[in-house]
Amino acid sequence: MIERWTVAKDGDWYLAFPDMALAPSGRLVCVYNQCTHHHRRTATRIMRVESVDRGRSWSTPRPLTELLDDDPDGWFWNCPRISTLRDGRLAAVVDRIRGHGRDHSDGGEQTNWLYLSDDEGRTWSDPLPTPVRGIVPDQLIELRRGPKAGRWLIGAHSKEHCGPGMKCAQRVWWSDDRGASWQGPSVAAQSAEYWFCEGSVLELPGGELVCFLRENSAMGYDMFKVLSRDGGESWGEPVRLPIPAGYRPVAGMLDSGHVMITHRYRQGGKGWNWQAQNFYAALTDVASCLSDSRKEARARILPLDYDRARQCDTGYSGWAQFDDGEIYIVNYIVDDHRPLAYIRGYSLRKEDFVLDFDTEMQP
Repeated sequence: MIERWTVAKDGDWYLAFPDMALAPSGRLVCVYNQCTHHHRRTATRIMRVESVDRGRSWSTPRPLTELLDDDPDGWFWNCPRISTLRDGRLAAVVDRIRGHGRDHSDGGEQTNWLYLSDDEGRTWSDPLPTPVRGIVPDQLIELRRGPKAGRWLIGAHSKEHCGPGMKCAQRVWWSDDRGASWQGPSVAAQSAEYWFCEGSVLELPGGELVCFLRENSAMGYDMFKVLSRDGGESWGEPVRLPIPAGYRPVAGMLDSGHVMITHRYRQGGKGWNWQAQNFYAALTDVASCLSDSRKEARARILPLDYDRARQCDTGYSGWAQFDDGEIYIVNYIVDDHRPLAYIRGYSLRKEDFVLDFDTEMQP
């Protein structure tokens, strides 16, 4: 019983890479990239829309960042993320890449900027620099448990800042004074065999951190995860999860105590246009997040959407859960708006995964 709505659509722009936060009043705030195309970022600007009726209708888009249009230094905006802090402020993190309009940067500068709002997204601060170097940042995560409560974390990946012989590094920076100063980075994951990237960090009820990882070798490998037990300062070894072909994970905790991860399904093989058409959500539990092997973990996987366009492109998302249990998700998709992508919203409940949670699925 998944319901769908249009969040933002434009006849002139390619809208992609959305994320969304739930403000204390119940207001939804969505940020996304308004660009020339996924694979051609000659013009980019991060936009924002809001909803006060649980995502059934959305405001007129307004800019969060300046427009970068054929920037002489080659800068373009990439993937915005947004989260709600404990004090009610919203925090948006945006990576800016020097790549002369390409979708990814090989050797170009990769900076990340922080925007803060204390009025639920109506107005925003000027961009604040961070030490984070890399692309596709994680949300700004604020820890809530244990001796590191109040700590801020931001992660990003880069193949320019990994160890010798490594394909890519997912790294994490942290601040214990609400962004006044930063420490790190720690390396959450890097490998000579696997291409770990686009990490999504989640704080578990026991205070452990789990970082879910995209594996970007285009081989259809499982999603991986790594654990930290010291607030992100060090990380364990990568472990596979029974979530096949899981790209761009976005993880969160449901009110049931289960963990939900939205992600693109990319099976690998030949041709991009045969690999970026499915958008899924996976349901797992805390024990699986803490497990030492794939066989000790469990997951239910729910198909959310399918992109019918020949030049398909979907699967970067954000989501939140209301107090009454409704889950609202934003995602981008081409589908019937080809050749341009737009932002689509989805409403569902955990019962859409399974009607009766048996004892094995209890957290």
